Amino acid sequence: QVQVVESGGGLVQVGGSLRLSCAASTRFFRANAMDWYRQAPGKQRDLVATMRSGGTTNYADSVKGRFTITGDYANNTVHLEMNSLKPEDTGVYYCKFVGSTDWGLRVYWGQGTQVTVSS
Repeated sequence: QVQVVESGGGLVQVGGSLRLSCAASTRFFRANAMDWYRQAPGKQRDLVATMRSGGTTNYADSVKGRFTITGDYANNTVHLEMNSLKPEDTGVYYCKFVGSTDWGLRVYWGQGTQVTVSS
């Protein structure tokens, strides 16, 4: 059984910073894609940042230049550094791992962590 644990959310003022972390606790899983999503109240879950095993990263236009995704594929960990936070960044942030096991392709989600940006 794979456990995916997120941490780092909280309440921050406009212009502040937060760092989210996520770890998948299994040695039988080999991630090749790590993503961060967020879901604002009453809205759908949207992709925020992606990272692929070759090192390629992509960001939603709304966070480019402010957020940075980093990760360690050897340890199945991913982070999201968030700077210059805005009220519209408020939401529940979810990490997602996509990769392979001996039993095939697997997708694992974190439990979500709340980020609230106050003005």
